[in-house]
Amino acid sequence: MAIQWFPGHMAKARREVSEKLKLVDVVLEIVDARLPISSRNPMLDSLIQQKPRIVLLNKADLADPVETSRWQHYFESQGHACLSINANEGIGIKKIVPTAKELLAEKIAKQQARGIKPRPIRAMCIGIPNVGKSTLLNRLAKKNMAKTGNMPGVTKGQQWLKTSKELELLDTPGILWPKFEDEEIGKRLALTGAIKDTLLHMDDLALFGISYFKENYPKQLADRYQLSEADLELSPVDILLLITQKRGFKDDYDRGSIMIVQELRDGRLGRYTLDKVEDLHEKDND
Repeated sequence: MAIQWFPGHMAKARREVSEKLKLVDVVLEIVDARLPISSRNPMLDSLIQQKPRIVLLNKADLADPVETSRWQHYFESQGHACLSINANEGIGIKKIVPTAKELLAEKIAKQQARGIKPRPIRAMCIGIPNVGKSTLLNRLAKKNMAKTGNMPGVTKGQQWLKTSKELELLDTPGILWPKFEDEEIGKRLALTGAIKDTLLHMDDLALFGISYFKENYPKQLADRYQLSEADLELSPVDILLLITQKRGFKDDYDRGSIMIVQELRDGRLGRYTLDKVEDLHEKDND
């Protein structure tokens, strides 16, 4: 599944990020806590380079808490600050400014020693579409200044948001890479809604979700759809058909597929994480 999706405004955004980096003190990299690696932009490391960074694991309320803790340790081991947040509810965002101050302590001390008047920390928010960046900006600004929406790619402009005396934010459009070389990454992003549904077949997504839950979260799958142990032994296709029938859709598995994908996205099957730290280590060892 080599998905091609690289609108012109995203190419422009990549150039803007490079140009505006010198204006900011710290980068807030927002990722989906359910897929902390798959929802990162592979170009970001080369774009940001040595600029201090805080990785924000957003939508942590939907993610497996054990896996989220592992990812926090992973990012910290990579030299980044990392916070688990839920921008929708405002949980964890109060830690952003103190964390930024810690990262910039040496720079701030040098400025004070030179008699430079303190100013707000300037941060750039960056993340691929639909990771909750606009929701976070609105939370920080305490008003609806950034456009939000459920469709990927809503934010198109670039603007400064003054959130407090201590923090100014530079919003940037969501950036997605031009091609998914890894089919798994494409499916994971699609399952959580980061890619427009019109680019994929919903039954493929539903089968991917069923397969993943069958292997990693079988109890949650069984509890949601009243499946027996014997049912869980069936193939993903047969499980999809069974769930479709159980929900009264008869043999309309397209309708069943849409329902399953939507319920996964809404967290109705419980908390889950599609990226595992151990998978990353396995790839490194290959």
